[in-house]
Amino acid sequence: MALYLLLLMVTACAATPQDLSGKMFTFPQESNTAYVKLTPNTLDFGAITVCLRTITDLNRNHALFSLSATPSDNAFLIFKPTDDGILVYVHNKPETFGGEDYKVNTWHSICSTWDSLWLDNKPFIRKYVGGARIKNPSIIIGQEQDSHGGGFDKTQSFVGMISDVHMWDYTLSACEIQKYMLDRNLTPGNVLNWKALDYRTYGRVLTEQKTTCSCTE
Repeated sequence: MALYLLLLMVTACAATPQDLSGKMFTFPQESNTAYVKLTPNTLDFGAITVCLRTITDLNRNHALFSLSATPSDNAFLIFKPTDDGILVYVHNKPETFGGEDYKVNTWHSICSTWDSLWLDNKPFIRKYVGGARIKNPSIIIGQEQDSHGGGFDKTQSFVGMISDVHMWDYTLSACEIQKYMLDRNLTPGNVLNWKALDYRTYGRVLTEQKTTCSCTE
């Protein structure tokens, strides 16, 4: 009964930043109402690095991280299309990082800057996407913003689990990205910090302990 009531919660919020170490957001079904809005520690920055971990069984288009800012709906968007590759949008301009080994039902670690992408500790070739200052960001996971803070399409919604979201207002070095990938002494994000996250959930989103494959008798 308790789980049923939790699933039916329309809105849940964290009044103060929460330490989500060892936890994950679960998006159990396709919708245009379920998402998590993340509140950044700064509203004006000129560089970006985003890292997160994700697992899904989706074989269709879906957003992994959506940052909208005036006047760019897709000021910074990490998007997995149906076709091969991962798309990174910077101020509405997309670039495809192709040839990835993105398996369903498998945890993946992803880090992206304006011109580079890492997947499971493997870097892609660098590409010039371009960048400019971002002000007044709206940051959402679970949906793709077609307008600032809204414009959701359930056919692009995320279904699965997301964890360990960090964001920095500078470009992480390859060594720092490797630390994230290997979960070793990472300097937490100074814009978004999973260990002190200011967030609000909407719709059917669960905050749960992160699932692992290790069991003891």
